[in-house]
Amino acid sequence: MSFDLETIYALVAVAIFLVVGFPVHEFAHAYAAYRLGDGTAKLFGRLTLNPIVHLDPLGAGILVLSALVGGFFIGWAKPTPVNPQMLRGRYGDSIVAAAGPVSNILMAAAAAVVIRIMVAAVGADEPGDALLFAFNVLMYFVYINIALFIFNLLPIPPLDGSHVLFDLLSPRLAWRIRPLLTRWGLMILLVVMIIPIGGQSLGARVMVPLMDGIAGLLVGF
Repeated sequence: MSFDLETIYALVAVAIFLVVGFPVHEFAHAYAAYRLGDGTAKLFGRLTLNPIVHLDPLGAGILVLSALVGGFFIGWAKPTPVNPQMLRGRYGDSIVAAAGPVSNILMAAAAAVVIRIMVAAVGADEPGDALLFAFNVLMYFVYINIALFIFNLLPIPPLDGSHVLFDLLSPRLAWRIRPLLTRWGLMILLVVMIIPIGGQSLGARVMVPLMDGIAGLLVGF
């Protein structure tokens, strides 16, 4: 099987993300929970950056497949165990949930800084093959992080955004809609992210322009 250069760039970026991105995302959840009084993740050995501990084979496989297919990136690691009852503060659960996606946008910003430095260093000169390869891999790394930042903040269970939504709603309203969204969340995600409408899914129609806008803002072009 042969791959074009764009696919190779994407696969290398995915490999880096599996070793760096997912562990940082899940560590952010675990650390936020630990700081807010919940030691469940630490008890289960999840307060670590060890990628093996956080690896979910299915989620990793889906991320690789999304890189091969093209479009936007979807994947996941093992969910970090959190006991909301142990968290301090009214918004403890949403803070812990948001910590993961926030780490993604911070990783995207860090990679974008490196890209800006590379572009400034090269200037009008022709970049070498190694530098060009690194540039493209970093761009894909930026896009993967932005894609998962947006995707995870969707207010649909079991995504992180649903925890933020339920925390922001009144307890009475959250109690009423939580069972409904929990029951139908996966089906809603399938409809939004996979089923094509006019050649493209509703999720892609929203996410891709948003990804491009955030990426352009971070890298400056």
